[in-house]
Amino acid sequence: MEGHEKIGVYSTNMLIRKDTINILKYLTISRVLNLFVLYFSFILSRILKKPILFGKPFTVSIEPTTACNLACPECPSGLKQFSRVTGKLDLDVNRLLLRSIGKQLFYINYYFQGEPFLHPDFLELIKNAKKHKIYTSTSTNAHFITKKVAEEIVESGLDRLIISIDGVTQETYESYRVTGKLLKVIEASKALVEAKKRLNSTTPHLIFQFLVVKPNEHEAPKIFDLAKEIGIDEVRLKSAQLYEYVQGNPLMPQQEKYARYKKQKNGTYVLKYKTGNHCWRMWSSCVFTWDAKVVPCCFDKDAQYTLGSAVTENFDSLWNSSKYQEFRSNVLTKRNQIDICKNCSEGSKVWL
Repeated sequence: MEGHEKIGVYSTNMLIRKDTINILKYLTISRVLNLFVLYFSFILSRILKKPILFGKPFTVSIEPTTACNLACPECPSGLKQFSRVTGKLDLDVNRLLLRSIGKQLFYINYYFQGEPFLHPDFLELIKNAKKHKIYTSTSTNAHFITKKVAEEIVESGLDRLIISIDGVTQETYESYRVTGKLLKVIEASKALVEAKKRLNSTTPHLIFQFLVVKPNEHEAPKIFDLAKEIGIDEVRLKSAQLYEYVQGNPLMPQQEKYARYKKQKNGTYVLKYKTGNHCWRMWSSCVFTWDAKVVPCCFDKDAQYTLGSAVTENFDSLWNSSKYQEFRSNVLTKRNQIDICKNCSEGSKVWL
């Protein structure tokens, strides 16, 4: 799930190293050079406190659909709280994006909001990206992955598949993944492992992602055993982004190591990480909604800060536009005044 912070990673076997090797094979000279000039311009921008931009996005997220079958309590997609229209990415628009972003693009996460496998042609999106030799990833609740679909996923060339599984018992799982069925997730996971073995493939790299909230934190250690039993390659624990947290929240874990927030002496809560006026994402990446609007990052879930349209505008011009540069400037000078940045730990990371 986008917007949540990784708090722990565990590899269940040696395939995490194979995934690293798989990632490295996508690093062409042009992509490495682009990453270098992007990072150089980011550092220069931080020093001068003004946006200087060289290069184009190294990674992007592309949203297949905003539709979702679940009703998770902190997800605007599941709660149907978007002001933007629900829809699905057109195959021709996907091809346009792949052409316009550029050959320097290294990584696409085909996920933003919604459940990707509700898109009827989702794997065609992946296949189109693979024609451009781009590393591809997605995140799913796994409710639509049958044995047949699992085999098609492996054959598509998808490099990484994150499976959201927030409990090891049905009662715990459905406390957050409302209306979800844990058995479907487990059966889908087993089908994927079996399909990889049957087709003699190391991809997709399979990741169990466990979003730690109060109702499930007691089961967090058990997810590693389940992953190992099934043959999942990696487990990630993630802290939850909570919209209402200052006075506490019923979903806030009791163990602070799992929480994004810490309690103060007066009883209120604050973000655990101190943030600064910078954000590498504003230089290295961007997010495309299903209808090709460009937004700054995954925290802009309702496309509040739309910076342009990749359908009606030239992407190079949009990426370097005064509107985009103004947003980068605000991040460099008054990041904590931007509402979508207030609940994000990206600004706490040291990049110098």
